[in-house]
Amino acid sequence: MNQSFSEFERAGWEDTETVAGYAKSFALITRQSIPTLLDDADVQSGFKVLDVATGPGYVAAAASERGADATGIDFAAAQIKLARDQHPSVRFEQADAEALPFESDTFDAVVSAFGMCHLPNPDQALREAHRVLKRGGRIAFSVWDMPERAIGIGAVFAAIQKYGSMDIGLPAGPNFFLFSDPAQSINALRAAGFDAPKVRQAYQVLRLTEPDQLFDMFAESSVRAGSTLRAQSETAQNAIRASLREKVSEYKSGTHFEIPMPAIVASAIKR
Repeated sequence: MNQSFSEFERAGWEDTETVAGYAKSFALITRQSIPTLLDDADVQSGFKVLDVATGPGYVAAAASERGADATGIDFAAAQIKLARDQHPSVRFEQADAEALPFESDTFDAVVSAFGMCHLPNPDQALREAHRVLKRGGRIAFSVWDMPERAIGIGAVFAAIQKYGSMDIGLPAGPNFFLFSDPAQSINALRAAGFDAPKVRQAYQVLRLTEPDQLFDMFAESSVRAGSTLRAQSETAQNAIRASLREKVSEYKSGTHFEIPMPAIVASAIKR
């Protein structure tokens, strides 16, 4: 089951149009919490930093701007190519978060922005992060907040459940909001060997110029949610789009729309 989900995720993030779409849409949201992520990992000048599931490479680049020696890894070659193209001075490698190709006790900090929900075995990824960290090093990862607070995501899944179907034959994977629960994040960090775990919310907002953009960005720039939306019947898609249009309209601010999309940032230390 896990291998099937892994293949599905990898294939999705090897699609260059999805990767480019993500960088132009979701990444505009997720970049807002990068300072909190790096602060909670205590990223400083001279630190060796590993950015897991780097995607377009924004976190590794931000760590590098702080003077850190940053390496970004991702399982998708398309993501690595985009990251290298956008940040040619930063090191990027194709690698598996659950089997890191680095010696133990190598890094001062390990960070991951919104990668945990894309891994077939996130607990193994946390154990690997613990292994490659030096003693005294910190881990920090971000995920979306619960769907009732990350309004854009919550609205999409609620509309699919009401007007369509979540059962479209996708391979089973971890609960997308597993680590949105602070207690789950804390327990997972402790189980991986970390100490002093903590969790906090980081403010993020999705800014749209048209209500229909919410449907389009999920359909065109995500893997699991995008596949689910595209598999719906035309009737269901139209109803879902109308529902999202109505929800987005509730958040009109001047000439645009501001949708709350907060993150949860969890961090801990390796003693």
